[in-house]
Amino acid sequence: MTLYALKPRFQALLRPVAADLARRGVTAHQVTLAAAFGSVALGGIVAANADTRWLFLLLPAWFLARMALNAIDGMLAREFGQKSRLGAYLNEISDVVSDAALTLPFALVAPFDPRWVGAVVFLAALSEFAGVLGPAVGASRRYDGPMGKSDRALVFGGLGLAVGLFGALPSWAGWAMPALALLLALTVVNRVRGGLKEPEGPTPPRA
Repeated sequence: MTLYALKPRFQALLRPVAADLARRGVTAHQVTLAAAFGSVALGGIVAANADTRWLFLLLPAWFLARMALNAIDGMLAREFGQKSRLGAYLNEISDVVSDAALTLPFALVAPFDPRWVGAVVFLAALSEFAGVLGPAVGASRRYDGPMGKSDRALVFGGLGLAVGLFGALPSWAGWAMPALALLLALTVVNRVRGGLKEPEGPTPPRA
């Protein structure tokens, strides 16, 4: 189970916003890049001022805004004739970059071990790679959990809220990163298994 299952309801709420943006000439590419640049900028600001703990309160708000932007760019692409091969590249690459930018500031927060934060960033990228490889083997793009993009947004938004409100976290909170790494490893396995279980469609030729 993953929060990705709630995406259709979230999109329904945002559909009027997407329609209005389309009328104004805003493109899916512009929304995708705005989400990516905003994530990198905010992650850089928080990391550069990690001792100013209240800045971490910006993370949960931005995670919600980013989820909205991601939903909107998808609707602009699918429902307003803006789907493109470039958009597919931008969407996948910007998601990985944004995740890394918003996760790495936690490496500067005790009691999190920077090595485990790095492992989480790596495994998050690997999980998205496993998901996007589905079409390459004749399956669909996989979004299996338990730690998909929406789930990570919820977890790190909650951690950002805790850091911003309380400043210092208890020592046992350091186990959050190993636990997340384990859940991400399971996510990779589930996405590979899910793709292999699908009826095989046309497989693109190898380069």
